[in-house]
Amino acid sequence: MRTVLNILNFVLGGFATTLGWLVATVVSVILIITLPLSRSCWEITKLSLVPYGNEAIHVDELEPGNKNALLNAGGTLLNVLWFVLFGWWLCLMHIFTGIMQCVTIIGIPVGIANFKIAAIALWPVGRRVVSVEVARAAREANARRRFQ
Repeated sequence: MRTVLNILNFVLGGFATTLGWLVATVVSVILIITLPLSRSCWEITKLSLVPYGNEAIHVDELEPGNKNALLNAGGTLLNVLWFVLFGWWLCLMHIFTGIMQCVTIIGIPVGIANFKIAAIALWPVGRRVVSVEVARAAREANARRRFQ
């Protein structure tokens, strides 16, 4: 089922959103000051291409032992820079694509996936794209750690 939904996403606008993320990735590499953003860009490019079966999860949830206040502050500054340069137009692109997909009944699940990616497009720094199973396991492990 994931494969069918991923193909449907690609056909109904996922190609355009993925192309937008690729452009943002290339621009972030070309502009030297935004080079740290390129990793997050590339991660979300993968999610935009194949949203079903994958999920964006924050690195603090994946590796809770490696939390660092300095890195989190740096990530926040990079997210602000990201929002100003790329985030707002990528978010709008996903919202527009999601609305267009939701016009058709068959495109509603794909449109909902684009709305989820639109939220991630605003603040992607510090996110990694992993399989749904890995994300679920990381969240369960964090929940067990908190309540023990």
